Amino acid sequence: MATQELVFYTHPQSRGRIVRWMLEEVGLPYRTVLLEYGTTMKAPEYLAIHPLGKVPALRHGDLVVTEAAAICAYLADAFASRGLAPPCDSPLRGAYYRWLFFAAGPLEAAVSNRALGFVVPPERKGMIGYGSYEEALAAVEAAVAARAPYLLGEQFTAADLYLGSHLAFGMRFGTLEKRPVFEDYCALLDQRPARRRAVELDDAAAAARG
Repeated sequence: MATQELVFYTHPQSRGRIVRWMLEEVGLPYRTVLLEYGTTMKAPEYLAIHPLGKVPALRHGDLVVTEAAAICAYLADAFASRGLAPPCDSPLRGAYYRWLFFAAGPLEAAVSNRALGFVVPPERKGMIGYGSYEEALAAVEAAVAARAPYLLGEQFTAADLYLGSHLAFGMRFGTLEKRPVFEDYCALLDQRPARRRAVELDDAAAAARG
């Protein structure tokens, strides 16, 4: 698998930015296919790759992976020598999965629902995975505050990349409140060369669209 072509389907103003960063961390050549909302994303050719017509998506040889968190997890395991996930037999694997998918599930749902004006009635919190926006954010704040310097200690992983991407996006666009621990964490992640390369590539692609 490792020698087969990596094809990245994205739009520079989308969650594809998360996967772009992950690909830059992996550090292997990949081909980028830029798609447009409402047109090429909904074309039959792309719907065969992602039936919802959403980005990002990744093709690795004949294998297709969609959803940003799944793509990050896949790349971390497919290219394990890059050290972007703890080994499968590591005691840190549980925390890695926990925070990668907490960010993809409860945190993203809590932030998105709040941005849309949906508030879970207190008596119905048990019906929704994140309980409340305040509880979801408190859980993340506790995890980030305890980092040393990353979520799993000295090893940067796809969990940091995915969680940090959501925190940075939310704080930038006002969908997630700024907290000092979040700002410090994102500032640390911004120093990674792969992060800077990814931002430059996506910013250039966005500027080319006018």
